[in-house]
Amino acid sequence: MKKLILFITSIFIIGNLYSQTIYDFKVTDIEGKVFDMATLKGKKVMIVNTASKCGLTPQFEELQKLYTQFKDSNFVIIGFPTNDFYEQDPGTNDEIKSFCVKNYGVTFPMMSKITVKGDNIEPLYSFLTLKSKNGLEDNNVKWNFQKYLINEQGKLIRVVSPRVKPMDESIVDWIRTK
Repeated sequence: MKKLILFITSIFIIGNLYSQTIYDFKVTDIEGKVFDMATLKGKKVMIVNTASKCGLTPQFEELQKLYTQFKDSNFVIIGFPTNDFYEQDPGTNDEIKSFCVKNYGVTFPMMSKITVKGDNIEPLYSFLTLKSKNGLEDNNVKWNFQKYLINEQGKLIRVVSPRVKPMDESIVDWIRTK
């Protein structure tokens, strides 16, 4: 009987390890306001770390196109500027916002600049990069414009390389799939 209770308890504990979702996090938007990720319940979400002075910065154009095309289909993109890779986003939040709007017409939600790796990693990115938290896989943020695909239940389902463009067929197909 003790073994059965121990077994059931361990299943419960293991199940709870992977019960965390993006909805458990609050972040700060680019204007300094609290953004509760729980407001995204029921939507497919692409989380992407961005930079304004990177060779991949033109991906902002495709990100905006993707957002415009699917924002009314329970899909949202959340951008997180970071200066973690060769200081390619050194500006202030106001400068980053102005750059994104002026150069790419960005209307999808942008958050405050964060750290996506190392000792000061943003808690949301800790969730995204550790299997013990996300239940999918351990991964490192390899570069600017790495994409994290989140399902309607707030669970990480895929990590997409920074070099894969936002309008890639596999991403568009994922958004369209019910």
